[in-house]
Amino acid sequence: MTKAETVVDFDAALIERARRGDTKAFERLYREHVGRVHGLCLRMTRNPDLAADCAQDAFIKAWKALPKFEARASFSTWLHRIAVNTVLEKRRGSAQKEIAVEDPTELEEPVLTFDSPVEEEELEAAIESLPQGARDALLLCGVYGYEHSEAASMLGIAVGTCKAQLHRARGLLRDRLERGVR
Repeated sequence: MTKAETVVDFDAALIERARRGDTKAFERLYREHVGRVHGLCLRMTRNPDLAADCAQDAFIKAWKALPKFEARASFSTWLHRIAVNTVLEKRRGSAQKEIAVEDPTELEEPVLTFDSPVEEEELEAAIESLPQGARDALLLCGVYGYEHSEAASMLGIAVGTCKAQLHRARGLLRDRLERGVR
């Protein structure tokens, strides 16, 4: 049995106990996943207080929805979707901009190459400086590995828009890292 399979089995056992009302089991799930959920919320909101609120709200929603969890996806994927939706709910007041692209399937993803090494702090600052839609697509697809269709569904946008936003994010990121973040 691989380490990943052991983690999944461990989560499954905790999920079953939590479904039966075992708060200690849910607390253990919380401790196992809170770091990644908070990190996702922080990257999406760029606001530590708002990210903490979103992460907390995501776990409250997960606790309430746990009886409906069907394990079609992993618990962490399900939890990430709840966190993304929570962040988006908090943003609903601001207008989301979409990039219009005639045929987004023809966009080629630029390969990010640099003449000199990029420091982690510099990369984080560059990602943080991206426009919201581009940053969200980059985080979900490029960092967390979601498919375009999954990310688009979470963000409430068309798949083509997600592809266009990711393309835009990578181009902007390359430009900012080559020139220095502004």
